[in-house]
Amino acid sequence: MKCPYCHNKNDKVMDSRFRKEGSEIRRRRLCLDCGRRFTTYERVEPLELYVIKKDGRREPFDRDKVMAGIRKACEKLTVSVDQMESMVDQIERNFIDLGEREIPTQSIGEIVMQKLHETDDVAYVRFASVYRSFKDINDFMAQLKELLDAKNR
Repeated sequence: MKCPYCHNKNDKVMDSRFRKEGSEIRRRRLCLDCGRRFTTYERVEPLELYVIKKDGRREPFDRDKVMAGIRKACEKLTVSVDQMESMVDQIERNFIDLGEREIPTQSIGEIVMQKLHETDDVAYVRFASVYRSFKDINDFMAQLKELLDAKNR
């Protein structure tokens, strides 16, 4: 494994732990060249999933893109990195369990909004405002009203 600090490949595994029901291994490593520690994660490579874009193009599913959207929505909020990682894992697992190999971007966006709605209302509204491309303040207010009505039920 290449050290993220000095880029040498000479390291030693200090500790290994299973995460997420054994589907992932977390390894603490020590670079034998610079002496700094870093963490790596090892997981089984899932089936190749493809995303169908709005214009019909297909590209490989990139969990980092989903994570970036969630991270942006949760910026400066109390949502932990573990919670965000868990959301991405659940989203990816959902599509794998369904046996779908090609996923429309709309389906991904809707599930991200659902997970954010379950986690943090502010993050949900932030993501929805970008994902749904609100045209004006009335669209935004309608979404907020819907959120408040759902909370009051």
